[in-house]
Amino acid sequence: MLHFHPHHSNAARPPPVLEYQALLSLKASITDDPQSAFSTWTSAHSHCAWAGVTCDADSQVTSLDISGRNLTGVLSAEVGQLRHLLNLSAAANQFSGPIPAAISLISGLRYLNLSNNIFNETFPSQLARLKNLQVLDLYNNNMTGDLPVAAAEMTGLRHLHLGGNYFYGSIPPEYGLFPSLEYLAVSGNELGGFIPPEIGNLSTLQQLYIGYYNVFSGGLPPEIGNLTQLIRFDGANCGLSGKIPPEIVRLQNLDTLFLQVNALSGPLTTELGFLKSLKSMDLSNNMFAGEIPASFSELKNLTLLNLFRNKLHGSIPEFVGDLPGLEVLQLWENNFTGSIPRGLGTNMRLQIVDLSSNKLTGSLPPYLCSGNRLQTLIALGNFLFGPIPESLGQCESLSRIRMGENYLNGSIPKGLLSLPKLTQVELQDNLLSGEFPETDSISVSLGQISLSNNQLTGPLPASIGSFSGVQKLLLDGNQFTGSIPPQIGKLQNLSKIDFSHNSFSGPISPEISQCGFLTFVDLSRNQLSGDIPTEITGMRILNYLNLSRNHLVGSIPASIASMQSLTSVDFSYNNLSGLVPGTGQFSYFNYTSFLGNPELCGPYLGPCRDGIANSTRQGHVKASFSASLKLLLVIGLLVCSIAFAIAAIIKARSLKKASEARAWKLTAFQRLDFTCDDVLDCLKEDNIIGKGGAGIVYKGAMPNGDQVAVKRLPAMSREYAYTLKVDEKSDVYSFGVVLLELVSGRKPVGEFGDGVDIVQWVRKMTDGKKEGVMNILDARLPTVPLHEVMHVFYVAMLCVEEQAVERPTMREVVQMLTELPKPPNTKQEGDDSPPPAGALESSNAALKDTKENQQSPPADLLSI
Repeated sequence: MLHFHPHHSNAARPPPVLEYQALLSLKASITDDPQSAFSTWTSAHSHCAWAGVTCDADSQVTSLDISGRNLTGVLSAEVGQLRHLLNLSAAANQFSGPIPAAISLISGLRYLNLSNNIFNETFPSQLARLKNLQVLDLYNNNMTGDLPVAAAEMTGLRHLHLGGNYFYGSIPPEYGLFPSLEYLAVSGNELGGFIPPEIGNLSTLQQLYIGYYNVFSGGLPPEIGNLTQLIRFDGANCGLSGKIPPEIVRLQNLDTLFLQVNALSGPLTTELGFLKSLKSMDLSNNMFAGEIPASFSELKNLTLLNLFRNKLHGSIPEFVGDLPGLEVLQLWENNFTGSIPRGLGTNMRLQIVDLSSNKLTGSLPPYLCSGNRLQTLIALGNFLFGPIPESLGQCESLSRIRMGENYLNGSIPKGLLSLPKLTQVELQDNLLSGEFPETDSISVSLGQISLSNNQLTGPLPASIGSFSGVQKLLLDGNQFTGSIPPQIGKLQNLSKIDFSHNSFSGPISPEISQCGFLTFVDLSRNQLSGDIPTEITGMRILNYLNLSRNHLVGSIPASIASMQSLTSVDFSYNNLSGLVPGTGQFSYFNYTSFLGNPELCGPYLGPCRDGIANSTRQGHVKASFSASLKLLLVIGLLVCSIAFAIAAIIKARSLKKASEARAWKLTAFQRLDFTCDDVLDCLKEDNIIGKGGAGIVYKGAMPNGDQVAVKRLPAMSREYAYTLKVDEKSDVYSFGVVLLELVSGRKPVGEFGDGVDIVQWVRKMTDGKKEGVMNILDARLPTVPLHEVMHVFYVAMLCVEEQAVERPTMREVVQMLTELPKPPNTKQEGDDSPPPAGALESSNAALKDTKENQQSPPADLLSI
């Protein structure tokens, strides 16, 4: 922030009446002051002693700073009466309405910061009179209209930030006329057209931000190379195409280059390798082809290299492993072949490596965690073989390791699962052998362990109970033996457990029911025996239970009928016996879930033998009927059916004659307190709240005060109505789509290409992880706290899981939405200093930076 100090006069003057009144007018225009920022603005104090007011020796107001007070209202035009102001800041409030043109009357104003408000309408052209203004920051408001040409007349500007608004049109060529501009940001608007070559005339420019939500035609003009003082250039996600011009080599002071999420193509420009000051380069999510140029070996200061999601091929050059300052290397989703550079990590600074979804072979380098700074190691979906380096078992900085879908062999390194910062372990679909590691201490942050489809053997140790933070424990497709240890009940955060396709034996541990957050349990295809424990009835949010293909005996607990969250079960191919209950949840289960148990009986399974019905407390059911009695019953039912049919036809005809317009039938799938007419009264144009492929949705108020949503399906259908597919889980999916619409500001279909809907698009853009929400966030949500957006997005992605059993119930959704996480620690107000140049910087999360502090480069968003 620039501060300007007034000249002090020796002679004091009485306080100017106009300034005093102007300040009171400003206070009067505030409708909400939650922090009591104006509590001192009373006649009991001199106006120079009021909070936020600074005066010179003549009691003339030279600075007014009311930023960060969460004020609501308008900025009074009387502020223009503060003619001696040098500094005016009202940033980070809720000011609305237009920016008062009267500010132009403050001819000596040098610093004007109105960022992070909700000012609307167009840019006041009168502000062009402020020839002494050096800083103009209007970032993150709701301003519209063409990007203001008048701003070019403010010849004293050194810092111009117009980003995060709704300006449209193109960048005016006149913007190349600023004689001393050092900072220019127009990112996060709705700009188009070509980037004017005149931009290259800004010989003093040090920071240029043009990306995010703008969609420019063509690519970078070669005149970009004239910006020889440029230090940071962010042109991410703004529709750039073509090649990077070789003239970029002239930017010898450039330390940050962000061009990700564009349509840039061709080979990687060789001249990029000669930008010797470059520290962060993100060219990901483009269409670059060819190999990594040999000139990149000259990037000795490089700390971040992101080339993921391109069409690059060839080997990863060995010099990449020798770059002395490299901290972040993300090359995933390309066509790289060959082995990983052996020297990767020897610089002792490596923190994030993601090489997944390539065609890499060979073994993992042994020095990845030299320096003990490695946090994320991802190389899934390659052809890597050999053992996991034992050194990773001592890598105390490691938080995520994802090495699935390779050909790794050997045992899991000793100590790996005991690492203190570990949050995620994915080693599935490899050739790993040995036993599940014994552990002494476990990271409470370890949330997922996936060892599926390996060759692991032996019993699970009792220390499995130490994994208190694990939410997903996937051990399916191995050769584990022995009983499931009762300590499994200590995993209080467990939501999904898959032990299928192993050789576990003994009874099902009843302690598993103590895992109160379990929604998915698969113990199928093992050697389990004994009874199904009745304790599982206590698992109140369990959605999926698969105990098939074991050696279980006894009856199926009738109490399962009361488990309302349970939507899918499989008890098939065991040795179970007795009557399958037909009440409660059992009425929803598919009969195939009970096949392969010759002693089971009930609907679809054949009649029960004598005594079975009584033994299962169904005494009112007779063991058998005589043939003549059965015939009489069938005839009686047939006669009743015919009678009912005739009565229904007569009734329908009478109703049709009574009211042609009301030819509706209400089929209630549950007890309702309203009638068909109450529903039909809602089907008005004014009540429409949504339209989709499945019909129109109306909002309605019932006579008892309940608010309902009514979906009117077309004739062909009738992030259908009579089938069992219409249940709570299907509407949970729909609710998730609505949440994704709210977060992204996108329509559910029609904006993403043929055959792609909002759910598919969001998964592609974020990999389904809440950290990626900034890639899809609606620009109109600038003031919504990031942690709240991430939480809503997380809930939305749970709702749109492909398998219904994976989705939460609506009751759970409501619970999650009402339990917002606490906001993370934030930077202290006034601390605008950028992070160290070598710190982790984020490319895909750069949008967050452009919405919060565009003077510092963004911190790196991990690939998922």
